[in-house]
Amino acid sequence: MALTSDELLIGGRATHVVDIPPGVLHPSGNGGSVDDGLPTQVVLRPLLLADVQRIHQAAQESRTLTSVLMVQQALVEPALTLEEVNTLHAGLVEFLLQEVNRISGLTLGGSELEEAVQAPLARACFVLAREFGWTPDECARLTVGQVLLYLELLGRGMGSWSASSR
Repeated sequence: MALTSDELLIGGRATHVVDIPPGVLHPSGNGGSVDDGLPTQVVLRPLLLADVQRIHQAAQESRTLTSVLMVQQALVEPALTLEEVNTLHAGLVEFLLQEVNRISGLTLGGSELEEAVQAPLARACFVLAREFGWTPDECARLTVGQVLLYLELLGRGMGSWSASSR
């Protein structure tokens, strides 16, 4: 049985509580411990296709800015400005970026990500819209991981929407 569009799109609306290890939060060991009652968690959301496209456009010349924008866009709690994310220590930003990539279904390196979000992304949205009857807005709400998964399924001819099963 084929998934509904709501079932496919739900992943982009999820949030994830992420525990920050004390050694990442306070790498020098001088900032508290888990037992002192200070929060050690953040809430992240996966990046949607529209987020990745916007981040790519905004940070075309700076890989560092790409990372900071990705973390800033994904942070739900606490919500931070771009300037605030820029003041976090590099190890914490790297950890948060890894978590953002994980929950967004992104396992690509920086240069691979840039290549993946250019023209092929527009073609991917066109194919998904045609195959699933989605609007551009619905496609934009998908995470990059979801887009890649659905394209792979279509490429393998899997699912009731494929040409072989129509």
